[in-house]
Amino acid sequence: MYAHLLKPLFDFLLAFVLLLLFSPLILVVSAMVFISMGSPVLFKQERPGKDENIFTIYKFRTMNNSVNAKGEPLEDKQRLTFIGKFLRSMSLDELPQLFNILKGEMSFIGPRPLLKEYLPLYNDEQKKRHRVKPGISGLAQVNGRNNISWK
Repeated sequence: MYAHLLKPLFDFLLAFVLLLLFSPLILVVSAMVFISMGSPVLFKQERPGKDENIFTIYKFRTMNNSVNAKGEPLEDKQRLTFIGKFLRSMSLDELPQLFNILKGEMSFIGPRPLLKEYLPLYNDEQKKRHRVKPGISGLAQVNGRNNISWK
């Protein structure tokens, strides 16, 4: 009952309330991104969710679209903007994921959704992460984010 009714209901209600409370902040961040990088304001990317179903994750854009002489995108660290660094350091780039929670694609707590390109690389143990909805936060974020090993 908890996993199928109470947790999704709690996630939906909390996401709805947080969207209302943070709507002024979301508007300010949207304006900052638009002024510093232009349109689009949101970064969208396909990620695997529960049962490996692909969904579109939403984040605020933190990188510009700069390319080299061949028209290829520059490295991520070269495209990350000052505003983008700030948004990432404060995790404000994650605010649009509240819409993913409202849509029932994500939860507040769960394994972070990784790139769909990684799906063929998972072993049976690692595939277990797709038994639950991905989350905005999870064990890896609490224990050091990108500073911890895959294991």
